[in-house]
Amino acid sequence: MRYADGPTVEVSLDIAAAAPAVWAAVTDIDLPARFSSEFLGGRWLDGAPCAVGTQFAGRNFHPAMGEWETICTVVDFDPGQVFAYAVGDPGLPGATWRFTLVPAGDTTRVVYWMRMGPGRSGLNFAIDAMPDKEERIVARRCEEHRANMLATLEGIRSVVEGT
Repeated sequence: MRYADGPTVEVSLDIAAAAPAVWAAVTDIDLPARFSSEFLGGRWLDGAPCAVGTQFAGRNFHPAMGEWETICTVVDFDPGQVFAYAVGDPGLPGATWRFTLVPAGDTTRVVYWMRMGPGRSGLNFAIDAMPDKEERIVARRCEEHRANMLATLEGIRSVVEGT
């Protein structure tokens, strides 16, 4: 798999709570920082409420890249169902992330999805330096994302379920 292919990662988890409680956790942009080894936190810019077009700054850390901040733009927002944002230029994002809620009575399935590219991201520096290892670099990054995404969903579940 190559970066230009727009690799994706998707994980899901059932949470024993009604969708409104899960939605509040999913749209709390700072909450994942408690569970992810990479995401350090987020803050809405200009105190903006969550809606399509609003922006937030996200801080991240990776041992290979150090610490950095990105500007993210909400690109899909359907209250109680979908919250998605693009990293960097929303027209050519370095990544797109999306939470989708699927209510089923007293349980809510959360589907957490991300796509790399099509715009450049920090990963491109590694690919540029070692183009012959692109597939391994992309695969490893997908696994890092998968681990952090699962940790985030499990953390959200523990907060919402009170466990």
